[in-house]
Amino acid sequence: MPDGTAQTVKRGRKFDQVLEGARDVFMKVGFEGASVDEIAKAAKVSKATLYSYFPDKRLLFMEVAKVECRRQADTALETMDMQAPAADVLHDIAVHMVSFFTSDFGQRIFRICVGEADRFPEIGREFYESGPALARDRIADYLRCAHEQGQLDIVDFEFAAEQFAELCKTNLFPRMVFCVNDTFTPAEIERVVNGAVEMFIARYGTKA
Repeated sequence: MPDGTAQTVKRGRKFDQVLEGARDVFMKVGFEGASVDEIAKAAKVSKATLYSYFPDKRLLFMEVAKVECRRQADTALETMDMQAPAADVLHDIAVHMVSFFTSDFGQRIFRICVGEADRFPEIGREFYESGPALARDRIADYLRCAHEQGQLDIVDFEFAAEQFAELCKTNLFPRMVFCVNDTFTPAEIERVVNGAVEMFIARYGTKA
């Protein structure tokens, strides 16, 4: 599978099957270590089928990452009551977000993208757009809703969303990045989540 200029992704009957197989392989051996033979075997398709959908390995990897990020974002929205008190909704958003980036899958995706971004900048850009930028936009959408309800007083919704996302990384993300810890207890996560929500509400919450 060539690593040249990315081409167009083509969809077909076994598209999702290919993505699931590729996801398993990428998570086990990383981007560079993943071979066409291994991915095709895991997906239970021929190499010809694999090539027909993804002529470039980077395309395949980014599609796996994007699909998972979208799935996480959509799941979060589906399970939240947007009419609930802002502190409760923000707590749910924070738990979902922290659970994802501290998960084995989330950590592997992050490390692979960062590790490959120097040689393949488009991987870094696409990861940002499908991960952090997507999370920012979804959070900003909720913040607009809470602002209209009179629960939050915000002018720059995108900036506030980024602030909230960074608050949710406090203490956990640096330890994860520098391999101090790769797992965190529910108590550690709840401490960060509660702190993030309390600080955000203190800054943007209204008396209403």
